[in-house]
Amino acid sequence: MDAHVTSNFVVALFLAAGGMAWWAAARSTFWRTVWRSLVRRRRWALAVVGLYTVIAVLDSIAWVSGGIPQPRSVIDRVFPADFHERSYSAPLADVEFNGGKPLAHPGRHLLGTDILGRDTLHQMLKGARVALLIGGLTSLLTIPLALLFGVSAGYVGGRVDDAVFFLMSVIASIPTLLLLVALVMVLGKGPVQVCVAMGFTSWVGFCRITRGETLKLRELDYVHAARALGVAEWRIVLGHVVPNLSHLVIITFALTFSGMVLSEAILSWLGLGIDGSWGQMIDQARDELSRDPVIAWNLVAAASALFGLILAVNLVGDALRDVLDPRTARERL
Repeated sequence: MDAHVTSNFVVALFLAAGGMAWWAAARSTFWRTVWRSLVRRRRWALAVVGLYTVIAVLDSIAWVSGGIPQPRSVIDRVFPADFHERSYSAPLADVEFNGGKPLAHPGRHLLGTDILGRDTLHQMLKGARVALLIGGLTSLLTIPLALLFGVSAGYVGGRVDDAVFFLMSVIASIPTLLLLVALVMVLGKGPVQVCVAMGFTSWVGFCRITRGETLKLRELDYVHAARALGVAEWRIVLGHVVPNLSHLVIITFALTFSGMVLSEAILSWLGLGIDGSWGQMIDQARDELSRDPVIAWNLVAAASALFGLILAVNLVGDALRDVLDPRTARERL
């Protein structure tokens, strides 16, 4: 199956799952209250995250047409198929940055072009898909793994706790960046491989938090009461322990998402990043700052897009944590 067909199928599943989740949440009074509180607290941050998500989805829907053999996404089709120059051009320029020759598309490159003549705005928009893939997929790998080990260690205790704590200590004793680089070199530089490598190196911190919180929750009165009534242990975990960790999951997702996107930028700096990412744009633009005159538009575009996404995700995650945290529930009422 071609890559663009797989991408279209994944997008369809994502939209279907999102629609079902939205429908189920809309029928719940609790989640409607949560949504109204989020809109009241972080309206603009939600709009920014939604904008990045729409751009990423549109860049993931691609098909072949118009006699061009390569599949082009919706974002690609916003720009002409030959929308490139020979080399650098400044934003809205009519001539090349070096040499002053006329451009093929004068005045149409809003953010200029890079050294290969590619439109900077086009590259910046396509970077949203990579960022959301890295942040979202890695978080979805990290959080369930940390919950599984952390809750098991904290609730069961004994040898399970010893085994999990030993595993965490071993991984934590290895420099994270070196371990990440080694895993990427072994697994490969593909998006899924990079996400797996990042997930394996980033679950320890949240596992420690969930273990400590579970140690506290398992000693609370309602857990003892459920156990005295003969409720199965797995039902206690799923019905009483895990729901009380939801606020930690939300804020950890936001922090993990931001950290993974930044980690990919570091990998790009080392030459191990993902093609088309903002980190790769920043890495390619680092030598441009030493030129005279300075070529800064590629770096500014990628850094601004990266900053906007991370800030918006952190603001939404912080607000959602406040709404879901039982200790701050009175603020929601």
